[in-house]
Amino acid sequence: MARPTHVSRALSQNFLTDRATADRFARLAVPRPHHPPLVLEVGAGKGALTEVLAPRCRELLAYEIDPRLVPALRTRFSGTPQVRVIGGDFLAARPPGSPFSVVGNVPFSRTADVVDWCLHAPGLTDATLLTQLEYARKRTGDYGSWTLLTVRTWPRYEWRFLGRVTRARFRPVPRVDAGIVRIERRRTPLLDRTSYDDWRHLVELGFSGVGGSLHASLRRAHPRRRVDAAFRAARLDPRVLVGEVPPEQWLGLHDVLASR
Repeated sequence: MARPTHVSRALSQNFLTDRATADRFARLAVPRPHHPPLVLEVGAGKGALTEVLAPRCRELLAYEIDPRLVPALRTRFSGTPQVRVIGGDFLAARPPGSPFSVVGNVPFSRTADVVDWCLHAPGLTDATLLTQLEYARKRTGDYGSWTLLTVRTWPRYEWRFLGRVTRARFRPVPRVDAGIVRIERRRTPLLDRTSYDDWRHLVELGFSGVGGSLHASLRRAHPRRRVDAAFRAARLDPRVLVGEVPPEQWLGLHDVLASR
């Protein structure tokens, strides 16, 4: 009789099975061992990433939502004092008050929720996540275009694409390849709190699509002459599509349009 695989389609489970990929991911996720001292793992699964992360962590909280997997995880890491297996939904966890990192092979169907949790956690220093390849590339501008979420959060977070992981490295094999995305909180934000509110309103207006172009959308709140001046300062063609504008050039737009 075949052994049960403990795979749940509802939980979007695809377990990483390649040790070399796990080792590489651990080095990318925790480039400096024991810093920060606390790491939270999303979806520990059967422990493939937990095993290689543990030696690099002072304290590792491994969250697993599937109750069928928790007993084996606890047995596997019972002799690893820095690892604490937590049975339950990571998204229901209260963010720690001290600085921490988030890592994990994220269930593809829950990626957006996990990222949102991370971005709203005050103590987060960085998050390194295995996601669908398309998600990782879109959020980091790797397609040559940028999304609203990335641009809106850019003054506080840097988004980087760290590589591709072929679908053959997982069991069961997913339909698409995965990508590694890293989100790092900037030690010094590019804008202060007051300016960030102006930035957020500007970016959301630009991505609204109202008016048929970025230039037209911004003219809904600013005189045409100021929008023209902002486009010149940012070295942008007035016909540019909103998704084609990198965050750095949005900063140029903001410098002109947010000035009083």
